[in-house]
Amino acid sequence: MRLGPMELVVILVVVLLIFGPKNLPKLGKAFGSTVKNIREGMEGDDKTEQVESETVVDEDADDAEIRELEAKLAEAKAKKEDAAQHAE
Repeated sequence: MRLGPMELVVILVVVLLIFGPKNLPKLGKAFGSTVKNIREGMEGDDKTEQVESETVVDEDADDAEIRELEAKLAEAKAKKEDAAQHAE
């Protein structure tokens, strides 16, 4: 749905009649800040989703690293026990 120039003029006249010429700058400022807040909120949601997906990937990588370190630790303990048994 596109607004043509005539529709915009009609809307502007109606707004002018309802709010008056003195309140138009305040109304424009409020409308602009509302649009800005909505855009920032929508961008914030996208960033939040991206951070959450990166966190999941990081946690998977951390889990894999922990499993690898646990395997190395178990191998080192086994070698230590073998060395202790051979020393006796």
